[in-house]
Amino acid sequence: MRFTENIKKDFTATAWALMPVAIALNIVIGQVVSMLKLPVYLDTIGTILVGVMCGPWAGALTGALSNLVWGLFSPGALPFFPVAAWIGFMAGWCARWGWYSNWYTAALAGLVIAVTTPFVATPIVVYIYGGVEGSGASLITAVLIKSGHKVSSAAFYKNMMVEPFDKIPSTLVAVALASRMPERFRQRFPLTAKV
Repeated sequence: MRFTENIKKDFTATAWALMPVAIALNIVIGQVVSMLKLPVYLDTIGTILVGVMCGPWAGALTGALSNLVWGLFSPGALPFFPVAAWIGFMAGWCARWGWYSNWYTAALAGLVIAVTTPFVATPIVVYIYGGVEGSGASLITAVLIKSGHKVSSAAFYKNMMVEPFDKIPSTLVAVALASRMPERFRQRFPLTAKV
């Protein structure tokens, strides 16, 4: 019973209200970055925000739903819903550990998210997209393949190179958004006392 209670405490009424806003934020920013073919993604700021304020389970659901909804009109986002769920889950655990109380531990949380994400993302990139998912960062994968790496290792190394430049700023932006919300609003979330 404790496990289900642990999950339920992430899902307050205010958390449910924040999730659609976070999903919209992810999709809008992600779509702009995708159209510009930037070498980063920045499509998880809303997911991380929910993880920071509500916890790992709400963060995971926000991430998964973001990519499922986004995939309705941008099919390339759909297969990455487990990756987005992982990012929200890790962001929520970092919140429970109290890592968002200052900028340098928040940056460390972003780094933890960044170095764990390739283990979830790489199999999707390799088996669904053949190693090149179409982002601006795919150029790095192509260079690594040309230099003799296998597709799987090239995709993994590319993710390891790119993710810190994406997840650390995304985490810092999410924490800045959470810390600048009005105190009355912040008190409605389970974890904002640690931000």
